[in-house]
Amino acid sequence: MKFNKFLLFMIIATFAVVLAACRTDAGEENGSKKNNASAKVSADLKGSVVIDGSGTVYPLMARLAEEYMVNEQENVSVEVSRAGTSAGFKKFLVDNGTDFNDASRQIKDEEAAEADKLGIEVKELKVALDGLTFVINKDNDWATEMTPEQLISIFLADGTVEKWSDINPDWPNEKINAMGPNENHGTYEFFYEKILDKQDMKSTVNLQQEYSTLVNLVSEDKNGIAFFGFGYYVNNGDKLQAVAVDFGNGAVEPALDTIAEDGAYADFTRPVFTYLNVNHAKEKPQVKDFAIYVMNNINKFAGETGFAPIPENEAKENISFLEGLK
Repeated sequence: MKFNKFLLFMIIATFAVVLAACRTDAGEENGSKKNNASAKVSADLKGSVVIDGSGTVYPLMARLAEEYMVNEQENVSVEVSRAGTSAGFKKFLVDNGTDFNDASRQIKDEEAAEADKLGIEVKELKVALDGLTFVINKDNDWATEMTPEQLISIFLADGTVEKWSDINPDWPNEKINAMGPNENHGTYEFFYEKILDKQDMKSTVNLQQEYSTLVNLVSEDKNGIAFFGFGYYVNNGDKLQAVAVDFGNGAVEPALDTIAEDGAYADFTRPVFTYLNVNHAKEKPQVKDFAIYVMNNINKFAGETGFAPIPENEAKENISFLEGLK
């Protein structure tokens, strides 16, 4: 009798194990089918994503584009150019324009009006925080710390500063060679509108289209000084040095831990953006997919390209918006 009960128990146990295994196999098969279907949808993405605009934002977006094409969507081509913020908006705000415009300043009212006129829905995506950085030659051992007022005086048209000694009598009696990006760049507009408060800039300021040109000019000129985004300084720290700025509580160097909208370098901190053509995102799956990828990974790559991260909640809000596009 005991043997029969034991035998019955073993039969029931064996059946239960076999049944569980069948269910597991079926579950795994169904899960595999779902994963394969998801992967197929993802792998089916192809086409192009076209980005232009800010030279400041360029290194960050180029890095994201590279990662996306290599690790996410090898059949999608992401083209990133750097005409400058304002020049980029001219390519963005036209029929069949670019998919994204990177910008180191916010869209202007007249640009937004042009978008409305053309029926282009535009979404502003804040991607990082940048610190406006003033750079000088490595051999300049006197102007390593300045106040905002002193820096501004170098560029103002109606100022009295022409030589270093005009700022500090102990400094060299030599002409200052001021430089910066030209009017195509949002960095120029940020500097003119926010730092100079729309006061005229000296006509002698050497304005350039390429940031690499500014790097070379300052690195070869002991009396040179220029302004641009922190990322370009970080990538050329072997050729240049950054001016530490005294905002009233001691000199502060631009750095990832000081660049913040409420940080020690706040007065020279600015958000940078990419603007999305929402119409394109609805029409072209690869554009929407790349936009979501950018916002999911933006803080991962911000630091290595010279930008401070944005708050995670801001990134998540934009992701929710993008995922809801249909």
